[in-house]
Amino acid sequence: MKHITLPDSNSPRRLSFFLAMEEYVARHMKDVDDAFFMWRVEPSVIFGRNQVMENEVNVDYCRSHNIQLFRRKSGGGCVYADMGNIMLSYITNSDSVALTYNRYLNMVLLVLHKMGLEAHPSGRNDITLNGKKISGNAFYLLQDRSIVHGTLLYDIDMENMLASITPSKEKLRKNGVESVRQRITLLREYTSLTIEEVMQAFVKTLCHEERQLTAEEVAAIEEMETEYLTDEFINRQ
Repeated sequence: MKHITLPDSNSPRRLSFFLAMEEYVARHMKDVDDAFFMWRVEPSVIFGRNQVMENEVNVDYCRSHNIQLFRRKSGGGCVYADMGNIMLSYITNSDSVALTYNRYLNMVLLVLHKMGLEAHPSGRNDITLNGKKISGNAFYLLQDRSIVHGTLLYDIDMENMLASITPSKEKLRKNGVESVRQRITLLREYTSLTIEEVMQAFVKTLCHEERQLTAEEVAAIEEMETEYLTDEFINRQ
């Protein structure tokens, strides 16, 4: 699998850039059968393609605390991310949801197990540690290419996360918890590795080769990114 990297160390911190980067890799880098990259962003909330933003997000809190709002093209629930969160992207030649999810989750579990962590899959798209959620993931199909992206909770701003996301009581009851905080845990509580070392462990374990984007490819991604920034796309019902 190829690790996709940017041409310099000044990586963007815009969530919209990396959503566009996933799409660019899937649409235009057909020579790369399996691609993987990780990213970290400034405080952001990302919600699924079919979600009504106002039902899932405390919009007033996000705007007053400079938390950016984005819609993704995959399904699934609402996620808060900041620089304490590792975001994972996997793009592969496949049109099978089940097989792609299974492969992706097994890759993440392999790395966590090598770190000495007893992580387990939960449902179709979550990974748990000590019975609590450590990773949530979503999928979408783009022509004959599959994109899986997910979170790995390392050390997020818990106050921002709890205040910015507003899941229904019914959804929490479905998971047998009274609050979001009861349902999740943070990776830093189980490992002495820094967030950078965790990211290095993923690359070392999963990737055999690096493919660096060119300046022209970055410019094309930034052009593709504009769709994710339009009010029409973000606010659609």
